[in-house]
Amino acid sequence: MKRTTLTATALVTPVILTWAFFAWSSSYATMAQEPAKPSTKTAPPIAEFEEYLTGAVLTGVFTVDGQNLDKLEPESYEIKSAKKLEGYDSVWEITTRIKYGKNDIEVPVEINVEWIGKTPVMVMDSAPIPGLGTFSARVVFHDKKYAGTWKHDDKGGHLFGRVEKKVVN
Repeated sequence: MKRTTLTATALVTPVILTWAFFAWSSSYATMAQEPAKPSTKTAPPIAEFEEYLTGAVLTGVFTVDGQNLDKLEPESYEIKSAKKLEGYDSVWEITTRIKYGKNDIEVPVEINVEWIGKTPVMVMDSAPIPGLGTFSARVVFHDKKYAGTWKHDDKGGHLFGRVEKKVVN
C-alpha cells in the first residue's frame, strides 16, 4: 500500500481560498447594506435653455437619405418662444416658424426635451405638425450649434447648423 503525503501547499491552499471567499462575501454583504449615497447629479438648466431658444434662429442644412450630399438643402427655424410645460417632466412647447422648400408656417409644437447632463436633446416621436405631416427627430444642442436626425412620413435624413439670436431692426 502506497502512502500519499500531502505537502504544506496542498493543505494550506483550500484554507486560503475558503478564507478569501468568506472575506469577499462579508465585505460584499457590508457594501450591500450601506445606505445609498445622495446623487451628485445637478438639475438640468431649464431656465437657461428657455432663454437660449426664445428669440433664436436655427439656420443650417438638411440631408435626405439616399440623395447625394453635394447639394445640401437650406433650412431655417425661427423660435418665437420655448417653455417647459408645468406638471410634466420633459414636455416643452416650442412656438416656431418653420421654413424649408416652399413651406413657411408658424406653429406651436409640443416636444420632449431630454437631458444628458447639461446637454439638451429634443425628441419627437411621430408627432403631427398641422399643415406639414408627421415628424420624428432627435436633435442635440451644444455650443451654439445643433445636429440630429429627422423623419417626415417615409423620408428622413440629418440636419445641422448654428443657433443665433434673432437680430431685431
